[in-house]
Amino acid sequence: MSETVPTAAAGRSPQEAEIVAALGDRPVVLIGMMGAGKSTVGRRLALRLGLPFLDADTEIESAAAMTIPEIFETHGEPHFRDGEARVISRLLDGGTKVLATGGGAFMREETRDRIREKAISMWLEAEADVILRRVKRRADRPLLKTPDPAGTIARLIAERYPLYREADITIASRDVPHEKIVDECVAALHDYLCAAPPQP
Repeated sequence: MSETVPTAAAGRSPQEAEIVAALGDRPVVLIGMMGAGKSTVGRRLALRLGLPFLDADTEIESAAAMTIPEIFETHGEPHFRDGEARVISRLLDGGTKVLATGGGAFMREETRDRIREKAISMWLEAEADVILRRVKRRADRPLLKTPDPAGTIARLIAERYPLYREADITIASRDVPHEKIVDECVAALHDYLCAAPPQP
């Protein structure tokens, strides 16, 4: 179930209204590492656009009736990734929304293909030190339950960033007010979806 009740379309700025019209029934899918701000920025972006917000991790936990750490511990990562792919596939079919995905979701080829086909993807790109600083605040990151979280983050960045770069839009996630990042997301979406094609 979506967390954000859409605001009235009348409350959108002309720029935001153009974005929603150009999206049609396509979702905006946020990708990136844990701690990049996908859920935080996604909620605010959804409010700005008057769209529902969904977090794939929350939907996975709801479907499994378990937390993600419990799924990892009980069934292992491959089982979690299978469920994640199924849930994201279902959510992509549910009309226009802002959808935050887990850090590993975009690594699966079938999920990347579905996102490419049905959605607009936006990568929140964060530097390793920003990620480490943010994820230290939470103890529910199964992939960081290692003796060397910084080394794990560096490895994940090396593995994931080449594929994240396939996203339609890239936004730098950094330590500035969230509304500034949301402003940049809105501007980038408008440029991507609504900019006039170059004249021949």
